[in-house]
Amino acid sequence: MKIRNTFYALATVLIMVSCGTSAPTSKSAPIEHTIWDKLLKEHVNGNGLVDYKGFKKDQAQLKQYLNLISSNAPGSKWSKEEKLAYWINAYNAYTVQLILDHYPLKSIKDIGSSIKIPFVNTPWDVKFIEIGGKKMDLNNIEHGIIRKDFNEPRIHFAVVCAAMSCPPLRNEAYTADKLDKQLDDQGRAFLNNPRLNEVTKDKASVSKIMDWYGGDFKKKMPIKDWINKYAKTNLQTNNISYKDYNWALNEQK
Repeated sequence: MKIRNTFYALATVLIMVSCGTSAPTSKSAPIEHTIWDKLLKEHVNGNGLVDYKGFKKDQAQLKQYLNLISSNAPGSKWSKEEKLAYWINAYNAYTVQLILDHYPLKSIKDIGSSIKIPFVNTPWDVKFIEIGGKKMDLNNIEHGIIRKDFNEPRIHFAVVCAAMSCPPLRNEAYTADKLDKQLDDQGRAFLNNPRLNEVTKDKASVSKIMDWYGGDFKKKMPIKDWINKYAKTNLQTNNISYKDYNWALNEQK
């Protein structure tokens, strides 16, 4: 167990180093996320599953929002909450766009087999994003900016990589004024989803996310404490195991 945890910790550090990028900046004022908010309300259900066919029909609006993101990188005068809300929304919106670019498909990982770019093997390494004049990929946003710059483990309840084992995609945009509450809501929705996590007073079988990113979580408190912070059932032991990850597309059926 100790060897495995050390391996994951080392792998996490290597990912952050390899994805390291300085966050692009601009002199723009904080942007409104109303277009993205409207799209989420229309095409994401209460379980956090996505109507990609519906999103496809509204792709022009999605691209309008991504153009807004692309041309308005966070400025130095933005608050921490404004910046973090921006980057979470950007990650989730660009992930939806990536799925739509290859739709229909059964899993985001299927995109990897179709990539014909030298040294690019996964969809998270495709530099299809441009923000503030910088070419970026999803790994740059998640590992090189969000995880590196914000020290906020709750982002793992909010960034969604389009898989069934991901946290539910929130059907509203993240905003600075509500961000703390939204992240706590996501923690509760995630830990109390029986498809993703099972918690009794005697044991817990939880998402692999809490194993992969255990180092992030443990900077704040032990995994058991995270479980008890959000789960309705109080775990009274240290009997914690991790579920296999389901990479099937997080699509409404």
